[in-house]
Amino acid sequence: MQGILVCNHFLKSEKFETLHRHYAACAAKRGHDLQVCTNLELACTPDSAIRADYVLFLDKDVVLARRLEKLGLPVFNSARAIALCDDKAKTYTELLGYVPQPETLAAPLSFFASDYSEFVDYAVEQLSLPLVFKACCGSFGAQVFLCQTKEEIYAHIEPGVPFLLQRFAASSAGRDVRIEVIGGRAVCKMARQNAADFRANLTNGGVAVPAAITPAERETAEKCAAVLGCDFCGVDLLADGSVCEVNSNAHVMNLLDATGVDCADLILQYIEEKIQCRES
Repeated sequence: MQGILVCNHFLKSEKFETLHRHYAACAAKRGHDLQVCTNLELACTPDSAIRADYVLFLDKDVVLARRLEKLGLPVFNSARAIALCDDKAKTYTELLGYVPQPETLAAPLSFFASDYSEFVDYAVEQLSLPLVFKACCGSFGAQVFLCQTKEEIYAHIEPGVPFLLQRFAASSAGRDVRIEVIGGRAVCKMARQNAADFRANLTNGGVAVPAAITPAERETAEKCAAVLGCDFCGVDLLADGSVCEVNSNAHVMNLLDATGVDCADLILQYIEEKIQCRES
């Protein structure tokens, strides 16, 4: 079986290279030939030269993902799922009515430096201070800030950059859980904690330990994957069980280190089964 692992050309670090090598090694054990290609390489490759049984898409280049889908290639995750997970406002809106979430207000769209005072005043009245500021797109907890004042909110607004404001869950400050869902089933969970930051992300200095998935957490995580159309995803839950965010390409090495569960191999097994069903 021939596969393509798509990664981002402009994100280069040992962390990502280790992840890609691990996927390639897991694929080789399954008899797959998994070729690692960057989005730049594929952007410079004609359609006729792109051949594979499947695409493991570990990037957020939605346009490229959709192009590969239009070529008839099975893409995991789909362009739609990636787009919904990459934009936190879209994630929140899509999940409304299905799972618990912190009260959230998405800022009205503007294309240049604009006066957001009316929206900020309304958000502070509805959500109270402190509140959480999130750029709609961002990874590893970057562009996420705890704002104590209106002035701090304004300081993080950038012209043309979509953002949302969210009620601060004080009970979950510095801690959350991540649950990996593969093929519609929650397979493992790690509890994360950071004593020095309200964000629990491991990139920001958090630590993780394995934990058992509760029935309520399982239901929420699996519902997120179903609604967003994710073949696999990492679902982050706050202490009260509400959904913080959903990652379409969660870093499975952290889950392996914390829980001992090799999600990369489980994802490849799932893809293998999907391709076999498609061909039968």
